[in-house]
Amino acid sequence: MRKILIVGAGQSGLQIALGLQSQGYEVTLMSNRTADEIRAGRVMSTQCMFHTALQHERDLGLNFWESQAPNIEGLGVSVAGPDSARVIDWVGRLDGYAQSVDQRVKMAGWMETFAQRGGQLVIHGAAVGDLDYFSRTYDLVLVAAGKGELVSMFERDAERSPYDAPQRALSVAYVHGLGPRPEHPEFDAVRCNLVPGVGELFVMPTLTTSGRADILFWEGIPGGPLDVFQGVKDPNEHLALTLELLEKFLPWEYARATKVELTDEGGTLAGRYAPTVRKPVGHLPGGGLVLGVADVVVANDPITGQGSNSASKCAASYLDSIVSHGDRPFDEEWMRATFERYWATARHVTKWTNTMLAPPAEHVLALLGAGVEHQAVADRFANGFNDPADFEDFFYDAEAAGAYLSSVAG
Repeated sequence: MRKILIVGAGQSGLQIALGLQSQGYEVTLMSNRTADEIRAGRVMSTQCMFHTALQHERDLGLNFWESQAPNIEGLGVSVAGPDSARVIDWVGRLDGYAQSVDQRVKMAGWMETFAQRGGQLVIHGAAVGDLDYFSRTYDLVLVAAGKGELVSMFERDAERSPYDAPQRALSVAYVHGLGPRPEHPEFDAVRCNLVPGVGELFVMPTLTTSGRADILFWEGIPGGPLDVFQGVKDPNEHLALTLELLEKFLPWEYARATKVELTDEGGTLAGRYAPTVRKPVGHLPGGGLVLGVADVVVANDPITGQGSNSASKCAASYLDSIVSHGDRPFDEEWMRATFERYWATARHVTKWTNTMLAPPAEHVLALLGAGVEHQAVADRFANGFNDPADFEDFFYDAEAAGAYLSSVAG
């Protein structure tokens, strides 16, 4: 029986741990918080998982909340004009529904399941010195904790990281009481609102600790009018600021938000980080090796909503690489090959995300505008959130975009 240590109890760490556990591996999971502390703590993310990522959970029998979470059947884009009116507005339909489950709910539930199934759960914040010891007692050590000291073990990959500073100031509020978008009151959709030169607002239905809710998520260009949440500690002040900005920049979203209230005292979050790809192998002082997982090695800005999707896809890829490796040593060559296998998928996410962080090219605006007249364009863009590789065929190149729009127009 192979012994594997996983440091970090997020989407990827827990998904790998539960997957390996089901295959008979001896798995130890380290978390710096208990399940109860996670459940009662502050929100951690704005997760919206699309079909492929959800299927990875289903394949492992981990879709515990699928019958409770809202089914997200569409994805809409609105672009604000200079007078705060909408110059573009459409909704694409997803081929398979998406869902969002508050990570406080999911991670706490999965952690308890791991322990109930006989997994060794260690509540302890790991340092590099701890891993130096553990690397000699486990066959493989995976680092899935995307923040803190451990990340510094993984060297930034400059060739794959065009940005060295945060590109957005992030602000999140989980709320009850948001009304439906009048364009599609009969089904739920993620709404992407773009304010050129200012930033973006994403609205997504979710399941949180108190039931159905919605997430209001601002992405502000640093130094701009949305970059005002740093240092705001009071949750109610955070929500008031969120609504004030809604009223100013996106009145059509503000119209359905006039009666919202926070889901709980921990329902807000603010921060920023530089999108970074890191080299996958960490070298410990004693000569041991550790393998980075998910956003430890590929941390994209959340502007394309890919964080939890990428974590799920990384976990599925790593799980298969570990199991198929049998009893051979998990050496540096295997670690690099395992990451490159995942990168074949992740590179499409990184390219798309970094493109969306930059001011849009003329052909991108033409594509977004075409979604108003052509439902096929809106649907294709929406389903790209599930499979970002599809953007390679029509999104990045003006000539390819023109050919696609010509084909759609007949």
